[in-house]
Amino acid sequence: MNHAVILARPPQAIPQSEHFALEERPMPVPADGQIWVRNHYLSVEPAMRGWLSDASNYSDPIHVGDVMRAFAVGEVVESRHGDFAPGDRVMGLFGWQEHAAVDPSAILLRVPDTDLPLSLYLGILGLNGVTAYFGLLDICAPRPGETVLVSTAAGSVGSCVGQIAAISGCRTVGLAGGPEKRRQCLDEFGYDAAIDYRGEPDLDAAIARACPDGVDIYFDNIAGPISDAVLRHLRLHARIAVCGTASIASWDPWPQGARPERHLLVKRATMRGFLTFDYADRFDEAVAQLSAWLREGRLHYREDILEGLGEAPGAIARLYSGQNQGKLLIRLPAAKD
Repeated sequence: MNHAVILARPPQAIPQSEHFALEERPMPVPADGQIWVRNHYLSVEPAMRGWLSDASNYSDPIHVGDVMRAFAVGEVVESRHGDFAPGDRVMGLFGWQEHAAVDPSAILLRVPDTDLPLSLYLGILGLNGVTAYFGLLDICAPRPGETVLVSTAAGSVGSCVGQIAAISGCRTVGLAGGPEKRRQCLDEFGYDAAIDYRGEPDLDAAIARACPDGVDIYFDNIAGPISDAVLRHLRLHARIAVCGTASIASWDPWPQGARPERHLLVKRATMRGFLTFDYADRFDEAVAQLSAWLREGRLHYREDILEGLGEAPGAIARLYSGQNQGKLLIRLPAAKD
């Protein structure tokens, strides 16, 4: 039997363990043109909350009874498609389950034969690293000497953004929640300065101290009041990449807040949202460069690995509460075989 995590009832805000159920299903049988993948690792992403919402989003919502949509990395067991063969390692949207029969369109990356751990292709060499790579380099176009401010700077995307910014010759400042994550920014990910936004009584003043000449680039993973504070410190011709909205618990009703227009107008700044899927045809480029930096010791990462599918139902809530200490993954039995 194939073990899977399904949606049991729709969440109204951040999904909790009670919104999911473990279920046994028949082993998948690939149809013509499909590939059967045995998953080794499953990913836990902030985007999963949006995938479960009926509110306007960039993807169709998941319905009750569906296997929870998720990125996973694994090995091809059987292929009925000419481009893939048993033994190929692949990453894609395979769901929170042990086995999946998928169309080739679900596969985002063929994992090269390398000595690098397979789990990295869900983190720094997967969607998180690729998001950081294109979000910073394509959307923001950093120049040496500029100040780059990153929210959720110790997270799996933010930590990579900060390191790529440093490689690009920029001064890097991280916003993180709590003293331990602030420490990680400085000691593990090489930020020039870091702010614990939870511990600062005056966030405006803290940003002014850390960015005395203002902010040239803001990589926004969080939105809300923290980002409102950052906007007040933009420099002329600043660039903002909107990657996530982690601080907003619900978009129904639509939250009200500060208006960015005056900041953008006066500073002639640019704010742009993006999805990593926009760059699907260039994933190999990003992964090749990220792998090179990793081997050179210029990129560092953290993983927080939960054991077994039974840990999946509560994993999204764990992510949003900040309990994770690195890229949050679920290791399945296949990874140990």
